[in-house]
Order: sequence, then structure tokens, then C-alpha cells
Amino acid sequence: MTSALQTEPDDDNDLAARYRTVCSAIRKTEQQFGRVTDSVTLVAVSKTRPADDVRALSTLGHRNFAENKIQEAVRKINQLTDITDLCWHFIGSIQSNKCRDIAHHFDWVHSVDRIKIARRLSEMRPLDRAPLNVLLQVNLQGKNTKSGVDPANLENLAREVAAFPNILLRGLMAIPEPEHAFDVQRQVFGALHTMQSLLNKKGFDLDVLS
Repeated sequence: MTSALQTEPDDDNDLAARYRTVCSAIRKTEQQFGRVTDSVTLVAVSKTRPADDVRALSTLGHRNFAENKIQEAVRKINQLTDITDLCWHFIGSIQSNKCRDIAHHFDWVHSVDRIKIARRLSEMRPLDRAPLNVLLQVNLQGKNTKSGVDPANLENLAREVAAFPNILLRGLMAIPEPEHAFDVQRQVFGALHTMQSLLNKKGFDLDVLS
């Protein structure tokens, strides 16, 4: 689950209040649907926000942050190296010339949909870092304008990606069409969950949906 940071600069009190509200809503939803407590990880989308906002949120115990612009992200990550346990997620579309920076600076990538990108991330991941956690982006709408692998090709891509060293296939990601009806939202992510379950029955060990 992701939640964008939308706060005014230097408004740390408001940021803290918003953060606690979101965390409380997640915990209540976990209880409502019989989920294990803390089974949902909140990834705060910190793109366009200054490093000070990330630092402020980290003082509240939050550790997972997402970015989608490489230059902005690298600058921000380098400003926060004193906080050694931050976990950085890349959530944007991936150009091959950006793979080196992604492989060097991030812990997770949520948007792999081509074997070329997976190969480059694997080749460029520093050997002194843990394997890069990877999610495969699935195109659930079937529209050519949408990023993501076609569900019919998902298993083949998963097998190829899982074979690469230095990256670790962890699960699936999808970006559905905007939808306010909760039942429709559940149907979309239910389909993603079904795909993951089918892959796991075929020998994969996937544990994350995004």
C-alpha cells in the first residue's frame, strides 16, 4: 500500500497527525478483514517533497519511502545517509539508462515489466549490497497505453526474472484505473492475488502485492 506525502513545508505537526491517521486506518482495516497486524506495509511516496519531510517522518518510526524521479531521488537519498535503515522503493516507469542508479540506490523496484530491465538491474546491482527486491508490474486493463506485462506472459517473465542473480523476485504490482467503489477496487486486486497464488503453486515464493 502506498500513501503520498502532501504536507506544507516545515509543518511537522500536521505531518505527524496525517501519518498517525493513515496508520490507524490501516490497522483498523487489517482487523476488519482478518489480516495479521502489520501485514500491510505503508510506503510513503516522498517524490517532490524535501528531504526534511522524510527525516521528520523517520523520527516517527517510518522507514519505507518511494520515489519515481531518479535525479531527485538520488539527491534526497544522499542527503539522508545518516539514517542508515531507510528503505527506498522505486515506483516509476524504468528507462534502461536509469538502471544503474536504481540498482545502486534503491532497495525495491515495483515496476519491472521487461526482461531487458531485469537483466540490467541484475548486472548493475553492487555485489556488496543485498539482492534488489523486484515486483513485476501487471497490465490488468489490457490497454496498450498502460505499462506492465500482459497476464498471459506473466509466468514466462517471472521465470526469467527469478533466474537472475543479484535481484530477488518478491511479488506483483498493478495500477488499476481510478475507481471509488470499494468492491471494484477489491476485484482488481483480487485478480492480482489470484495470479500470485497460481504462480506460487507452480513453484514461486512470492509474498508481496502492491
